[in-house]
Amino acid sequence: MIAMAQEMDKIVALCKHRGFIFQSSEIYGGLNGFWDYGPLGVELKRNVKESWWRDMITRHDELNVPEGAPTAFSMVGLDCSIIMHPQVWKCSGHYDLFHDFMVDCKECKSRFRVDHVTVAAMIDTASKQPVACETYIHDAESADGLSKTQAKRLNKAVDQYKKEQGGDIDCEEATMSLDAYLKLFDHGAAIPPAGCPKCRGELTAPREFNLMFKTTVGALAGEEGTAFLRPETAQGIFMNFKNVVDSSRVKIPFGIAQIGKSFRNEITPRNYTFRSREFEQMEIEFFCHPDESRKWYEYWRDRRFDWYVRYGLAGDRLQLRDHDPDELSHYSVGTADVEYAFPFLDEGEFGELEGDAHRGDFDLRSHMEGRLVRDESGCLVVEQNEHGQPKYRGSGKDLRYFNDQTRERFVPHVIEPSAGADRATLAFLCEAYNEDEQPDEKGKMQSRVYMKFHPQLAPIKVAVFPLIKKDGMPERAAALYRELKQAGIASMYDQQAAIGRRYRRQDEIGTPWCITIDGQTAEDNAVTLRERDTLEQTRIPIDRVVADITARLNT
Repeated sequence: MIAMAQEMDKIVALCKHRGFIFQSSEIYGGLNGFWDYGPLGVELKRNVKESWWRDMITRHDELNVPEGAPTAFSMVGLDCSIIMHPQVWKCSGHYDLFHDFMVDCKECKSRFRVDHVTVAAMIDTASKQPVACETYIHDAESADGLSKTQAKRLNKAVDQYKKEQGGDIDCEEATMSLDAYLKLFDHGAAIPPAGCPKCRGELTAPREFNLMFKTTVGALAGEEGTAFLRPETAQGIFMNFKNVVDSSRVKIPFGIAQIGKSFRNEITPRNYTFRSREFEQMEIEFFCHPDESRKWYEYWRDRRFDWYVRYGLAGDRLQLRDHDPDELSHYSVGTADVEYAFPFLDEGEFGELEGDAHRGDFDLRSHMEGRLVRDESGCLVVEQNEHGQPKYRGSGKDLRYFNDQTRERFVPHVIEPSAGADRATLAFLCEAYNEDEQPDEKGKMQSRVYMKFHPQLAPIKVAVFPLIKKDGMPERAAALYRELKQAGIASMYDQQAAIGRRYRRQDEIGTPWCITIDGQTAEDNAVTLRERDTLEQTRIPIDRVVADITARLNT
């Protein structure tokens, strides 16, 4: 992979040129935060989703479980509606808490998420007040952490300030989000002197912005008809927990999986498809006994990391990071992120691919009793209004699980591996991008771009070429192409241009194997198979092509 920020432009250009990803509504200037997948992109993303479903649900290894846990578990699927009852989002906390803080520049009118504007500040050790600051935009998911790159920027800003002051000063170094910085000034009463990261203009005070898309159900235009597009797929699974238990032969522990669209009205979508307003999730809610939940959390955390490694995301560009205690959601017992060093990020920075969370019994209890919050003692309790009543009432339904063997009734704990299908697809695209130099037909060295997809993810598995358009070669090539298609192998037939150019086209879209019907085929009934990565060419019998490709795909 070309791991430099400028190489992202090459990847984006290739994605459009070869039909992986297009800007949505491009002929009208596009709509920020929305993307369309082209002919190759839709196949790549579908392969990512199908690999996830096959490995996590259809063919999950029932014996690969933590020591001491039950030796088998079930995995089933759901496909829930995008619009649900508004009370779902009130009890889950999204209605009140699912928002970001944003600020606007009064001069250039630019808008920023508060946690994307970081203040590198000098804090006076006596007054604890900032005495200088430098603002910049960063791509960290949380402003609480400080990456190596951010630390370098901070130290540079501190050194510059000291230089301007003519020597050392009695300060300590700190970095914080703009929100935290403003809290030092009575929760937004003053604005940092550095101002807008783009023009240094004055910034407004932070204000809340709810990320859920509103819509109207039915003919009622008022509050009664207000509903929301789901911001996550998880709540649909919790809504159907009891339905699945009652209608299926599942026993705890078991998992419910779902792949589907979610919608978040992001303030500043950016970095290509990484942060979009419409995106697809691949989520599992794994229900288990509270006493075994820690082991299951560790199992799913490690298993999900290994899945990315299996399909080609490896080395120091992929990491598994456990959340610090101050990063955890108020209901979470533990969370780990699978992160990838995307080319559009600064050196040393990572972007989240998926979060694997131990959610405890928070979700099922919330939908039974009402929205939960932590009290002063740290316990989860139902939030009360000013009259001492539940602020948002739960369904009142009994969502406990009954074990008919032990006669125990309990609220299961939940482990949630939540992956982004679009982010995973983007990561596989970035990882696959490679450049090298290879000789052409005349021996002249030429640059080559090739997408090194895992064969199971590649949009096209094999391309079939007749060497020339005569002597029966096109007919035999077309027959082999149809045979591959009938076997369910994604294939392409191409007879235009020189054979070298056809190879280059397939390299650029990531096709692992090319098969050429040449003049010798009529004599030995064999074809030439070319490898994308090694460029090695071997002869194989034409009647063994389908079996050979199938075996390679299943390796």
